[in-house]
Amino acid sequence: MTDAFIYDAVRSPRGKGRPDGSLHELTAVALSAKVLNALKERSGLEGHAVEDVIWGNVTQVGEQGGCLARSAVLASDLDESIPGLAINRFCASGMEAVNLAANQVKAGAGRAYIAGGVEMMGRVPMGSDGAAIAVDPSLAMKTYFVPQGISADLIATEYGFSRDDADALAVESQLRAAVAWAEGRFSRSVLTIRDQNGLPILATDEYMRPGTDMQTLGALKPAFKDMGEVMPGFDKVALMKFPHLERIKHIHHAGNSSGIVDGAAALLIGDAEFGRAHGLKPRARIRATAKIGTDPTIMLTGPVPVTEKILRDAGMVIGDIDLFEVNEAFASVVLRFMQAFDVDPGIVNVNGGSIAMGHPLGATGAIIIGTLLDELERSDREVGLATLCIASGMGAATIIERV
Repeated sequence: MTDAFIYDAVRSPRGKGRPDGSLHELTAVALSAKVLNALKERSGLEGHAVEDVIWGNVTQVGEQGGCLARSAVLASDLDESIPGLAINRFCASGMEAVNLAANQVKAGAGRAYIAGGVEMMGRVPMGSDGAAIAVDPSLAMKTYFVPQGISADLIATEYGFSRDDADALAVESQLRAAVAWAEGRFSRSVLTIRDQNGLPILATDEYMRPGTDMQTLGALKPAFKDMGEVMPGFDKVALMKFPHLERIKHIHHAGNSSGIVDGAAALLIGDAEFGRAHGLKPRARIRATAKIGTDPTIMLTGPVPVTEKILRDAGMVIGDIDLFEVNEAFASVVLRFMQAFDVDPGIVNVNGGSIAMGHPLGATGAIIIGTLLDELERSDREVGLATLCIASGMGAATIIERV
């Protein structure tokens, strides 16, 4: 099989996912088009330069419905001969778009692809598509469905993480993100988003709270305690699946969970001949990809088994990885990953994560691959692994290495 290379990675800043967020005036199609245009301009793409645009988004309803990928192509400056494929693997949609593109290139099904994703959470609320896993009783009862926040607290209970553990990770995420922005570590990848008049509306991630400390987080009430213990009583559902636990410890709140934000990201993936034809130098090779299903109740443990799988498939061990990006959907997800592999926290999410900067569902997987690539180059390291937990019990991962 041929090699699949990353030639470029771009993203928007992440705007607060609410009406007063800086990106709120843009639709998912409009923001996607801006990111696609930036990638086209930076790489000098003309005509049918890529085989397809594979675009992830999670809440595929309303203005994010239909084949959003094709709509984004038509709204952009890309040639109309380039089609579009919209995909949904919940929080890993952007990563799955990249992985699918890479594996198509490896198999010879086209020399190059644009892959990434978008989510405008302030305009299209999470869950507004009425997913069957949550609303169809015949499926929800069979799978012992609980909301993700309950699952995050279930992980903390099952694996022994305290409120202080989670809050300390959240403080560190904020500190690292602030340093990364102050030192310009995202400058190569982050676009300034402008309005229709060309005026800048957002140049940096605006969700961050760099002054966060243990005291401010300690004042926050657990976000999922009432839905767990009172109504609708999801703790009892979780305990039916995990009867060895006496109760669920509710340690997560807004400060140690990922932020609701708007954003988009894209990567240019191609083979060696594509790079030569367009005068582009590859930045990294996509060495391996993987996905896996996991228990749908505790659901957010996917990064552990999918990392085991991708390492096994690639003939590698955990020590072969120089840097990790583990999506900070909730603090307990990252804590469990570090516990399972006994990895140094100093090489995990070194520039902060979704707790500090937000988690624009369909875009995040592409964002963290781009962040990983930038940091491998900045710190002169070679191999990185990015992974996410996924709703309803799945995991996805990508290993990249510099070239």
